[in-house]
Amino acid sequence: MGNKRSKHSSRMMAQFTDFGVLEKMLQDPCATPMCLPLDFLKAITLDFSEERQLGGGGFGVVYKGVFESGKAIAVKRLREMYIGHDQFENEVTYLIELKHQNIIQLKGYCAESRWEASKVRDQKGKYVMTQKGERLLCFEYLHNGSLDKYLSDESSGLEWHMRYEMIRGICCGLHYLHEDCNIVHLDLKPENILLDDNMIPKIADFGMSRLFGERQTRIFTEAPAGTPGYMAPEYLIDGLISKKADMFSLGIIIIKLMTGSRDYPQRNDEASLDQFVQNVVGNWSNRMKNIPRYIPLKVYTHQVYTCIMTGLRCVNHDSNKRPTVSDVIEELS
Repeated sequence: MGNKRSKHSSRMMAQFTDFGVLEKMLQDPCATPMCLPLDFLKAITLDFSEERQLGGGGFGVVYKGVFESGKAIAVKRLREMYIGHDQFENEVTYLIELKHQNIIQLKGYCAESRWEASKVRDQKGKYVMTQKGERLLCFEYLHNGSLDKYLSDESSGLEWHMRYEMIRGICCGLHYLHEDCNIVHLDLKPENILLDDNMIPKIADFGMSRLFGERQTRIFTEAPAGTPGYMAPEYLIDGLISKKADMFSLGIIIIKLMTGSRDYPQRNDEASLDQFVQNVVGNWSNRMKNIPRYIPLKVYTHQVYTCIMTGLRCVNHDSNKRPTVSDVIEELS
């Protein structure tokens, strides 16, 4: 009996040691994303308990995984019905390659399957064996959460310099995806932009992204998916995917970051557009005029004007008239 306990203790100690090594590797910012065992992810999320849930959507639920050291990672458990093995494999392979300060960093992944016996309806309770798959992605954990929690109008909330740097950071991350990686995100929205301890934005959630070939600039899909209010009209209506679809989403984010709302006048109403721009610039000018950091005021009101005009250009119904992300970065500079 004592010998059995000794063997069991040895196995438990080996597992604990292995988990400790994994935790140390995951906390190394230079480590390559690694394949992680499901048991380890269950352990650090308390078996995916409700108290560790950070949020979720149609594709899965995100949990906070806590190490012995108190450090944490975000563990996204994908819903089996929404992702197949090939799609998961594709997502992991290009997430591993993404290295940029404005892109969320993949830390690890898990793909394990098991066979379970279950009863089949309408077959007199007959049992059949079915394969159940677990697909998980692990990312750096950002304490400040997502951008949507910080959006407000010009009269309150984040100061202008923080919003301006967020806009620039989002654009830099999107430029990296479009120009360096040839990736279209397709679900840019405040909920998918996370903020680190210094409020630096990081683009996240690449579940719907498309990787273009070298000469590919647009493709069509029969099943457009995304978030209403942020989807470009040509993508929503015709299923046309291009980098300009992300630019539309970027425009909505800029407008909402600056005003707290997604609402904006249509381009065929010039008078309303002019009044909208004047209101945004005027509201920010009124807020900044008594704050020493915004002297000279003219410089910062010009930043506000440039950003709101850029946002409106991005949401042009005609995708050919939208700027590229390179154009936007040049304007903001």
